[in-house]
Amino acid sequence: MPSGRTVAIPKATPIFKLWTGEKIADDYGGKIILDFDGKPEFAELGVLRVFEQAGWQGFWVDTFHRKYRTRYWPANSVEPSEAQASLLNRIYKAAGSRKGCWDVGCWKGSACIFAESKQRTKGHKDEIQDTQRRWLEAALECGLPLESFLVVEWSL
Repeated sequence: MPSGRTVAIPKATPIFKLWTGEKIADDYGGKIILDFDGKPEFAELGVLRVFEQAGWQGFWVDTFHRKYRTRYWPANSVEPSEAQASLLNRIYKAAGSRKGCWDVGCWKGSACIFAESKQRTKGHKDEIQDTQRRWLEAALECGLPLESFLVVEWSL
């Protein structure tokens, strides 16, 4: 991390299927579209669906558009609860930016998890970026435990 501290974050390695259904016009600038239970989803929303199936509630943190989403087709935006917004704002302030926020935020009771989606392909590994390390460190400084983070390194 930026401070030089080293931490070990749990990692999940799911295998997703590529969407082969009707062509989707809006692919968010070329994002891979996955098949999740017969519906098209971006990887971030597929990760959210897995958490939802396990009883969690959450959203994709669409940092580029500055929105929180539970769907993309049709595109929507949701508002975090007051407690969720307060936590996110504290982390953004500690990080000095909204950039680097992990992709998916989920809550179940008082527990929360932030998951970062990374695609794993043959010969290429999508790495955690410096902004994401800075955001992680800020979140830990704000009191979140290491158990609140998960790297989801998915493949097809």
